[in-house]
Amino acid sequence: MAVRPIRVFGDPVLRAPSAPIETIDDGVRALVQDLVDTVELPGRAGVAAPQIGVGVRAFSYNIDGEIGYILNPVLVEVRGEPEAVGEGCLSVPGLWHDAVRHPWAKVVGMDLDGEEVVLEGDGLLAQALQHETDHLDGKLYLDRLSPETRRVAMREVRESDWF
Repeated sequence: MAVRPIRVFGDPVLRAPSAPIETIDDGVRALVQDLVDTVELPGRAGVAAPQIGVGVRAFSYNIDGEIGYILNPVLVEVRGEPEAVGEGCLSVPGLWHDAVRHPWAKVVGMDLDGEEVVLEGDGLLAQALQHETDHLDGKLYLDRLSPETRRVAMREVRESDWF
């Protein structure tokens, strides 16, 4: 359908918990297509529905050439000691800082047919699963930064040309 513009830090939709998808209809199908179209652009690992202005639990991903989506995802398991890993966010453009993430993650949700979908893995996939489910809970990666790094990041946000 369309590549949708990304909402940036300061937009209230990014801080509100997303509603579960109750009914799969043409609107949800169109949303999924927009999420997939939007994540296909180079340099994008994931796009959550709130990032395109829709407050429902859905996200798309683009990891190692595999593009997909999941509806009503729930982060059900993480493994390993949390570690600081370099991370950025389309909704906080131009910033890159170490966020604390588990090295392995598992998300369970469903597809457009209502069938269960399980996404699990390590590395960038684990990071993306945690990052995107955070978006659906009204959290940004800035919330995962150490206090010192968060102060630096917030200064960078205030000094950015998009804020």
